Amino acid sequence: MPAEVKSLNEECGVFGVWGDPNAAELTHLGLHTLQHRGQEGAGIASLTPAGMRRHYGFGLVSQVFAQPADLAALRGPAALGHVRYATAGGAILENIQPLLFRFSDGAVALAHNGNLTNAISLRAALEKAGAIFQSTSDTEVLMHLLRRSPAKTFAGQLMAALNQVHGGFAFALLTEAGLYAACDPNGFRPLVVGQLPGGGYVVCSETAALNAVGATFIKDVQPGELVTVDDTGLHMQQYTTNTQLAVCSMEYVYFARPDSEIHGVNVHQARVAMGKRLAQEQPAAGDIVVGVPNSSLSAAIGYAQASGLPYEMGLIKSQYVARTFIQPTQALRERSVRLKLSALKAVVSGKRVVLIDDSIVRGTTAKQIVQLLKEAGAKAVHLRIASPPLRFPCFYGIDIQTTKELLAANYSVREMRTLLGVDSLGFLSVQGLEDSVGLSTTAPNRGLCVAYFTGEYPTPLDDYAANLDLELKALAQNVKEVAAP
Repeated sequence: MPAEVKSLNEECGVFGVWGDPNAAELTHLGLHTLQHRGQEGAGIASLTPAGMRRHYGFGLVSQVFAQPADLAALRGPAALGHVRYATAGGAILENIQPLLFRFSDGAVALAHNGNLTNAISLRAALEKAGAIFQSTSDTEVLMHLLRRSPAKTFAGQLMAALNQVHGGFAFALLTEAGLYAACDPNGFRPLVVGQLPGGGYVVCSETAALNAVGATFIKDVQPGELVTVDDTGLHMQQYTTNTQLAVCSMEYVYFARPDSEIHGVNVHQARVAMGKRLAQEQPAAGDIVVGVPNSSLSAAIGYAQASGLPYEMGLIKSQYVARTFIQPTQALRERSVRLKLSALKAVVSGKRVVLIDDSIVRGTTAKQIVQLLKEAGAKAVHLRIASPPLRFPCFYGIDIQTTKELLAANYSVREMRTLLGVDSLGFLSVQGLEDSVGLSTTAPNRGLCVAYFTGEYPTPLDDYAANLDLELKALAQNVKEVAAP
């Protein structure tokens, strides 16, 4: 995540291989490429000559697999890996994925990116019926539903389970017979399929991970689609036709790597387009354009191109500090900012800086970055945000489930400008975001989920609906406001 040291604790990354003798090693490489999607824990489950084996733990991929023997023990023709940040459940070892289940008829590994909106009620019903859960993760609910299905095939049981869970999800499952992958009916969370030079297949969260292992992109997993890879090849079927594309817009704004493509749109180019549109919608009287490393740099390039102002590297990021949003407390996140970022005095001193960031969540880090620039001698700081104001929670996989932690939900743009200490503040419009991404679809909102900005959710919110209704009654912000009067 970006710029701001935020509480956007979204995301997880999944990476699975079928049909390659180096499946575990390839999965290990893939997880490194997806490390930005989750830094709390990592794991790999693999089909080995001794059966399904798993290695997992807290920390980065390099920490969890620090010993060569850890990976060597997983050698086999198929593997499933996961990097995690907790969106549901908590930071306990039992929640580190892939989850591994052993049954009398075989083992199943399960990995998940997203959040199930009806997991609480499903779990309560399952426990009442005698289910025993080993974790606090919403992911485990799927396996209980699957095992209770009367369908005669694993794929049939999985399809039955997928039709009972709601919300945002990209699931990947590994059995001794195949690798399975499915997206929710709105395609909130990305998932792609590729083929390795030797003929094996890869299923993973982003195309950048396909590139890292030399796999050729085949397709995006579509909303409501189940993909099966086994020894007979690649197979696709719809587990539901009640679908409507609504990709999480924050994938393009912040989460995904700039070298990834989601439904045919390159993330870097989308961010450049956001920056250009931002310059048109929210011009600023500045001397230089500075982006907050790293996810805001593409938008800053676009803003500079459209505004005619020079793009400068006014902020330097330490490449040896992990994403600060993963710090367990807000106080630690705040202290991490100066460790992570420093202002380049020779560049910003005496200049009117147009500072580009991708989003504002709590605003604490943005405020500190502004202070860094002013301490370095910036004459003025005009903050421009390459997305609309985040005013509403997300229940599909980003761990912001209350308006209390969202700056824009509690203050007007004028009030935020004062709180952040900037000379001016402007955000991209929702229409500007949709046009900049430019997905080729006739779906509402151009195929994007923009609920975080508008409060218009594309699905029922199930277990979260009642609390959200109570919160929204207390809010009085103008959701169309993107600039201070």
